[in-house]
Amino acid sequence: MHEGGIATPLIVNWPAGHLANGSVARAPHQLVDVMPTILEATGAPYPSHHGGHDISPVEGRSLLAALRGRSSPDGALYWEHTGNAAIRSGRWKLVRDYPKAWELYDIEHDRTELHDLASSHPDVVRDLAARWQAWADRVGVLPWSVTESIYAERGLLPREAQG
Repeated sequence: MHEGGIATPLIVNWPAGHLANGSVARAPHQLVDVMPTILEATGAPYPSHHGGHDISPVEGRSLLAALRGRSSPDGALYWEHTGNAAIRSGRWKLVRDYPKAWELYDIEHDRTELHDLASSHPDVVRDLAARWQAWADRVGVLPWSVTESIYAERGLLPREAQG
């Protein structure tokens, strides 16, 4: 969840796409932004139904503006993996290594996340944590304790994690 493990470049080549050749777009995006980018680039609609079932709205936002050298609309980025969690919104990044407390970083001034500002900005922590939880509820993130229970029932936890 911290920058050292998630900051990954994306190289794009699309000769007919009117991209800003040889440029570097620094706007933060994530994997869920690929689908909206493809939909915008192709003009294809996102289906709302399939096989009689409603399909959830597409997550993410298009990278196309950034790839074409224009400003990209701001949007929060959300993560969850094995109970670890993060949200990045503007200059702020809230990170939690499960089961520890939330940490807060000013990513514009502390990209290496050395100075936890959670205690000096509790209002930002509360706001971002609530936004992360609303996202987690909307997309169906299971609490890690539930996932561990499922793994334990199936005998899939390493011996040291089984107590």
